[in-house]
Amino acid sequence: MSVSAFPTSHRSSVISTLRAAGCVFAEDEADLILSTARTPAEMTAMVERRAAGLPLEHVLGWAEFRGLRISVDPGVFVPRRRTEFLVGRAAGLAGRAAVVVDLCCGSGALGAALAAALDQVELYAADIDPAAVRCARRNVADAGGEVYEGDLYDPLPDTLRGRVDILLANVPYVPSEEVGLLPAEARVHEARVALDGGADGLDVLRRVTAEAPAWLAPGGHLLFETSEGQVAAAVDAVERAGLVARVVSDEERYATVVVGTMLIGTVADSAVSGLTDSADSGLTDSAGSEPDLP
Repeated sequence: MSVSAFPTSHRSSVISTLRAAGCVFAEDEADLILSTARTPAEMTAMVERRAAGLPLEHVLGWAEFRGLRISVDPGVFVPRRRTEFLVGRAAGLAGRAAVVVDLCCGSGALGAALAAALDQVELYAADIDPAAVRCARRNVADAGGEVYEGDLYDPLPDTLRGRVDILLANVPYVPSEEVGLLPAEARVHEARVALDGGADGLDVLRRVTAEAPAWLAPGGHLLFETSEGQVAAAVDAVERAGLVARVVSDEERYATVVVGTMLIGTVADSAVSGLTDSADSGLTDSAGSEPDLP
């Protein structure tokens, strides 16, 4: 139903309930709930769940990500808007008919959004969480994507080795001892495996970077998000794997992305302009250098 399909009194009541529950953007959330609910009973149930602390995206059943409605089931990691920056960088690096892998895919938002931005893509995704895999299969269906359940690279077809042009890895990077400090919406309602990155937050990332060269095509790129405080260690992990690291950031969205590129001799060097400088030299790019994307 649309917002206008409900009496004005319904909207006022929903806003009041959400405000009382501490929802900062009560008006916007009320409109989203009213436009999603199909019946008054469903609306009431949705408002009750939101007021009880369930993330809005889990209440609605979807999250907006780069203009797409991404299906998000309860318990599945909600795609963050800052991660749109990572997808934008990937779209700028991908060539025609790119082979893309979305590792630690969660809902599949990154792979689905990248596929939507490109003319042609061969898309694969994987996650260890069965609930996330079920969700991702719905979200990448339009792109003809394949989703596998398992630990990191383990479930992927061996035929992908050495063929991956874009490797998206939305790995968990919150240090274990800091998970308890996260907002309740994440800490209580999202799978811990999607948040907890180990002692320093980089345990999963190190496993991803160590194996990435076996999967990347010459000139292929690994992209992942991290925090500013983890950049040096993340870059070290990339370079230890034999990839060339570059750090890019978007201050407006508080997003920090590391790009690791598989360079093979002078051919690959010339094919990937600007990625040959080590991050140890302090090279970083701002969002302003991102090309116009679809």
